[in-house]
Amino acid sequence: MPELAQVGDFCPNPACVSYGKAQAGQANPNIIKFGYSRQGRQRYRCKTCSQAFGERRGTLFHNRKSEESTIIECLALIAEGMRISSLSRVKGIKEDTILDWIRSAGAHAEAIEAVLLAEYELSRGQLDGLWSYVGNKGEKKTIQRQQAADNSGGRR
Repeated sequence: MPELAQVGDFCPNPACVSYGKAQAGQANPNIIKFGYSRQGRQRYRCKTCSQAFGERRGTLFHNRKSEESTIIECLALIAEGMRISSLSRVKGIKEDTILDWIRSAGAHAEAIEAVLLAEYELSRGQLDGLWSYVGNKGEKKTIQRQQAADNSGGRR
């Protein structure tokens, strides 16, 4: 089974000549460790383009203040069928924040599925429920609003 590339194995800068080329296992890697952020997270630097980037770059967790475990746990609870409003009250997290996590998770679906299947022992059906929620929630609201506007003929 091929191993997945991790942040720090390749340059994420599209303008770089080394963009997307895995460096792991090479004798003279192009990506080097470059200290830590204020939050204590590992930073890296590409020797080709000199761009520095953090360990969360290109992941669901990039530019998020919440811990990875909190985000993953909330996604698992949504997959289990917990309502967003209930989760918001229990965890003390805004509903908009949770919805943003769900939308971002849709973009990172494959990586998130691997973690949820391995660490939270969810079934494939539960994950399908999560992804159908991600794909349909916004569309339903938009369609209903458009139909209501069409049916009223522009009159109130």
